[in-house]
Amino acid sequence: MGDELTTVEDNISITSIEPNDDPRIIITMSATQVDDDDQILDAGDHHDHGHVIDDDAVSASAPPMESSSPEGTRSRRLAPITESRNGNAYYAAFHTLCSGIGIPALVLPVSFTILGWTWGVISLTLAFIWQLYTLWLLVKLHESTKTGMRYSRYLQLFSATFGDKMAKIFAVFPIYYLSGGTCCALIIVGGSSMKLFYEIVCGHDCTSKPLTAVEWYLVFTCAAVLLSQLPNLNSIAGVSLVGAITAIGYCTIMWLVAVTEGRLDGVSYDPIRENTNTAMVFSVLNALGIISFAFKGHNLTLEIQATMPSSEKKPSHVPMWRGVKVAYLVIAMCLFPLAIGGYWAYGHKIPPNGGMMTAIYQYHGRDTSQWVLGLTSLFIVMNAVSSFQIFGMPMFDDMESKYIKRMRKPCPWWIRSISRAMFGYGCFFIAVAIPFLGSFAGLIGGISIPITFAYPCFLWLKVKKPKKYSFMWFLNWGLGLLGTVLSIILIAAGIYVVIDTGIQVSFFKPQ
Repeated sequence: MGDELTTVEDNISITSIEPNDDPRIIITMSATQVDDDDQILDAGDHHDHGHVIDDDAVSASAPPMESSSPEGTRSRRLAPITESRNGNAYYAAFHTLCSGIGIPALVLPVSFTILGWTWGVISLTLAFIWQLYTLWLLVKLHESTKTGMRYSRYLQLFSATFGDKMAKIFAVFPIYYLSGGTCCALIIVGGSSMKLFYEIVCGHDCTSKPLTAVEWYLVFTCAAVLLSQLPNLNSIAGVSLVGAITAIGYCTIMWLVAVTEGRLDGVSYDPIRENTNTAMVFSVLNALGIISFAFKGHNLTLEIQATMPSSEKKPSHVPMWRGVKVAYLVIAMCLFPLAIGGYWAYGHKIPPNGGMMTAIYQYHGRDTSQWVLGLTSLFIVMNAVSSFQIFGMPMFDDMESKYIKRMRKPCPWWIRSISRAMFGYGCFFIAVAIPFLGSFAGLIGGISIPITFAYPCFLWLKVKKPKKYSFMWFLNWGLGLLGTVLSIILIAAGIYVVIDTGIQVSFFKPQ
């Protein structure tokens, strides 16, 4: 084996040498031929043979890629996600916080109106622990000590584990929806908050002609597109920090205002009961869906970890998990007071549409400082424009990787600028053209639930192969199947809600 040469790709070769029984793997690549993570062997077919390699490979018995050939170092700088390997635990915390807290969290008190105090707190706690566990699984699955493979994208890991066909059927749509669909929703939320901020600052006696909803969407989109010109994931660490701080800010302001202003008169904490058993079942499912949708960002975990250097002595999962633990401690300090404090203050009177964001303006718009209300709206805008960058990055990476694969050269700055602008304004068009897209949120959200709660468990079972009937075997099978069932019933509940309540179709008429 000492001098044996195994050709894995046309331009990727492995030479295994054994000086003094200390095997090392030296990877050489051609900078003009490697297409980042796209030009790799089919990991799904070759994983068991230990031949799965890409330009992110880090062997358990080899130095990191930085010590490899200059060509190999240059080749991995082609796509936005893996262009920079200077990430650290702080960056991981910033990105995870920015992507992990969002507007769906503001609706958490609504779920308590159906589940009540006891089951509401229990469900929220169990969901938090569940999604934190699956996040840990993804962090550990990012790199393989057996094959030297770094899976820098969620879809790449899924495809390598279950094959391209399964990935196209079960993973492509929910992953792209969690990126592109979230960006469309952020334009609506950000544009609407801009409009509200302007109205608060201008005051009731303002004589200037306000912009329309579409114009506010466009203003927000222009800001998001301008910021999207930052080249890679590491370069937006500061943006994610701003997004994290502002998310913490508006969540904290909302529950503090709710608690300090006191409970509303006539508040009841009795769970809302529907007239029929069917309606009651679907209302409970809707409440569980609200809690599930509050946790997001798992589709970005591998991408965030891919920005970190990795070696045998310093694997990337160590700083990544350190950053994740800090981020989710802060997330817990935002979500639980928001849900519990909001339900305590408003009870069954919490508005089902908008949750805390609607309640703070509806119930406290006159007796709360306009400065506080304006700051809340400003924080939401800043968080939305910051979140747009990290949720849009996988889409930018996909578009630019296709260019690199086709042209076999790095994407020039002007192509990058045009493609990102096209994506941003494409999301703007969808937000304006289909403003009732939110009516399908439960249905589409149910499809994306497995990304967070089920797929990581199945990936762990397939890759790690825990001993049959062991604790990890039972745990991951149980959680994986439960997450799949939850997804199916939430999809059914989403269809029921659409049929039962109907959809007010209004193309190109955003409110």
